[in-house]
Amino acid sequence: MKFRVEREVLADAVTWVARGLPARPPVPVLAGLLIEANDEGSLTLSAFDYEVSAKITVPADVAEAGTVLVLGRLLADISRNLPSRPVDVSTDGNKVSVTCGSSRFSLMQMPADDYPTLPTAPAPSGTVAGDVFTQAVAQVSIAADRGDTLPILTGVRVEIDGEKMTLLATDRYRLAMRELTWNPEAIDASHVALIPARTLSDTAKALGASGTVEVALGSSAGGEGLVGFEAGQRRTTTRLLDGEYPKVTSIFPTTVDTESVIKTAELVEAVKRVALVAERNTPVRLRFTDGQVAIEAGTGDDAQASEAVEASLTGPEMEIAFNPQFLLDGLGAVGTEYSRLSFTQPSRPAVLSGQDKEDGEADTSYRYVLMPVRFAS
Repeated sequence: MKFRVEREVLADAVTWVARGLPARPPVPVLAGLLIEANDEGSLTLSAFDYEVSAKITVPADVAEAGTVLVLGRLLADISRNLPSRPVDVSTDGNKVSVTCGSSRFSLMQMPADDYPTLPTAPAPSGTVAGDVFTQAVAQVSIAADRGDTLPILTGVRVEIDGEKMTLLATDRYRLAMRELTWNPEAIDASHVALIPARTLSDTAKALGASGTVEVALGSSAGGEGLVGFEAGQRRTTTRLLDGEYPKVTSIFPTTVDTESVIKTAELVEAVKRVALVAERNTPVRLRFTDGQVAIEAGTGDDAQASEAVEASLTGPEMEIAFNPQFLLDGLGAVGTEYSRLSFTQPSRPAVLSGQDKEDGEADTSYRYVLMPVRFAS
């Protein structure tokens, strides 16, 4: 095998494919990255660890077609650090030599015959705008569980009903839900998939810049337990999580007693400052009165902080406490100039949504439900 490729092209391609490689693979060969050069002048790089597969095709000057398997993370580190010049890659016995300017690397070939076959390229079930998809995944995945106690909660539940796509995640302390419109191949499309949040988040960030993302669900994905994504020349599949997701939508309050509209950036800054004195696992307290919200943290002999921010209030005054990081996560995900907080009681979940104007309508396509923290006193 022998080919020449631009450094930026190689670095981008290798980084995309190697991002999902396991740090400690159960079988050594799964740490490999498969490079296939063909006579048509294209290079296909792929990786697969039985959970996630990634594949990309890029242009290259191919002098000799062939296939090699090399350590993926090592190749990613090398390609990112090479000078900005064309890269020559060729096989030499059981080695693969990588030359760029005066930089030369020699990598060991791994046994390509032992490498597992990648899942077949999925057929799209529909398409979604890349920027919308990336934002939606970011807004929802913040609420997915990071621990391993309940693996099912580490996923994002994606439900398709015709043109409507609903993303949902919860870690039992907060819940995030985003509704968006997509373009299904079939108007009566109906799917439910539970996708690992971290993989979905990485995929959305990497593919979203491409304009349009193709999504393959159900049998189109190449198997019932898979979901596939494709944008440009990048394709990826991931195994879905098994199990029945809890019916959490009942958490959304059906009535609202108090609502407050606040400038998002001002509330974020104030909460960040006040939370500096909040010991680990202690909440910040928010007291909503006419025209302002007072934010406080710390009690008794501990360090204390307080700050007030302008806020409009509809309904009775309210005092409620939240985990500061969970509140900041939601405010950071809203993506609008103003945030609307809706309450029923200090002990019941509160709902955060965004709106563009202070006296405008709330945009309920994204809702972030936050469980309050009980006061110590």
